[in-house]
Amino acid sequence: MTRTKIHREEKRLHRLKAHETLENATKISKRADLVLNIIMILLALACLFPLILVLAVSLTDERTISLVGYSIIPSKFSLAAYEYVLKDATDILRAYGVTILVTALGSLSSLLVIALYAYPLSRKDFKHRRLFTFLVFFTMLFNGGLVPWYMVYVNILHIKDTIMAMILPGLFTPLYVLVMRTFFSQSIHPGLIEAAKIDGAGEFRIFWQIVLPLSKPALATIGLFNVLFYWNDWYSPLLFITDERLFNLQYLMYRVDRSITYLVSQSNTLGNVSELLANIPSQTARMAMAIIAIGPIIFAYQYFQKYFIAGLTIGGIKG
Repeated sequence: MTRTKIHREEKRLHRLKAHETLENATKISKRADLVLNIIMILLALACLFPLILVLAVSLTDERTISLVGYSIIPSKFSLAAYEYVLKDATDILRAYGVTILVTALGSLSSLLVIALYAYPLSRKDFKHRRLFTFLVFFTMLFNGGLVPWYMVYVNILHIKDTIMAMILPGLFTPLYVLVMRTFFSQSIHPGLIEAAKIDGAGEFRIFWQIVLPLSKPALATIGLFNVLFYWNDWYSPLLFITDERLFNLQYLMYRVDRSITYLVSQSNTLGNVSELLANIPSQTARMAMAIIAIGPIIFAYQYFQKYFIAGLTIGGIKG
């Protein structure tokens, strides 16, 4: 065997030994692995328990709740809460349609705007990137206030009682821009962009065909945040929507909850109808509304899950 071959073999053995040493250093014992698994299971149960309890209470008789309190297993099964909430199913279905439309359009539009703004900020050859980064950061610290914001939407943009009034507030989130910019800076190598330019690709083609396909973790992470925001938004309809046909699900549930609270508070002062009002499933109806509103959004997480952790990890690196 020649000296060169001996040297190569020694280097190979050294690499194998170093790799084995690293594996031994990072390997945990079976006991530690068992403890970590138990902790993760307990944390998962702690997250699931409130949801299971809400579901159980929504399926329990109202009088039983008043007598024995909340229970994970219903003492007396009842669907009265769902019957009360779904009494007018037409309004619920219409609100679902509005919520799904606003969530889909708002999430996709917001994701596009954020990506288009964040990508130039990640490019070191963009000479104004410090200025535009400062503008984003500045809006995280200061805003114009509620009254000017309302006046701009109503008197200048004229979007009161329109779908846009529920889409525009979440269209641009400064924090998400910074997260997306960091992801682009850490994950998209400048050499890849230079190679595309040499091949004749323009900036928009680079963005659409190279940058976005490589940015699925960040897009999925920001997309999930956008979906949660638009799905749970009730404040925008409260300010800008008076047409009942445009009520989204969360705002409709909010109005039902306010109505239940008012009727229950007045049950002792309305004479002959007090007994009828006392039978309103106030507590169980609130839990039923939570289950109705949260249902579809749980399944959306399954699509984003495989990208979610990677997006948070890479996007959290300081750029």
